[in-house]
Amino acid sequence: MITVEKLHALQIGPEWVEPLNATIQKFNIFTVKEQAAFIGQLSHECNHFRTLEENLNYRAETLQALFHTHFKPEEYALFAHQPQKIANRIYASRGGNRNEASGDGFLYRGRGTIQLTFHDNYWHCGQALGQDFVKNPDLVKTPMWAAMSGGWFWATHGCNNLVDNDEALCKRINGGLFGLNERIELTRKTLAVLSA
Repeated sequence: MITVEKLHALQIGPEWVEPLNATIQKFNIFTVKEQAAFIGQLSHECNHFRTLEENLNYRAETLQALFHTHFKPEEYALFAHQPQKIANRIYASRGGNRNEASGDGFLYRGRGTIQLTFHDNYWHCGQALGQDFVKNPDLVKTPMWAAMSGGWFWATHGCNNLVDNDEALCKRINGGLFGLNERIELTRKTLAVLSA
């Protein structure tokens, strides 16, 4: 059972007690090690449970570094600091999203604790949780559905099976090793708190 006191020790607000407890129950995240890995990974992904929506306010240089396959060189400055235009371009025609003009990229941008992204993921996650996230994607920004969507991702991607392999778990969640050291540190800290 995750308590207010334990979350306080992790510098996570009390509004996360019920969502995290409900999520670990629903998705069978039962051992202390699994719970520590789950909370540690989520903490990294959503800025310590403070950021539940993807920040797409990129500079031209960042667009070039991260998304060079989506833009022509002359477009970086035109798209810089325009989150809606950026999302509509980079998330167009993938994952059930329609074309750039449809606005689906921005509508189904990353939200929640593990940044649920794309129409199809909103649909599948919503079906699993009995919510219409396609019609109401902002629900995923609320603590309960942010945690539950993270739990859905965790369960559907077999993350409980990877809690003993930090690199494999990081790759499963992030697609690479971005933030690996912080993820490990957050998981160790959470394990110490939950074990106390």
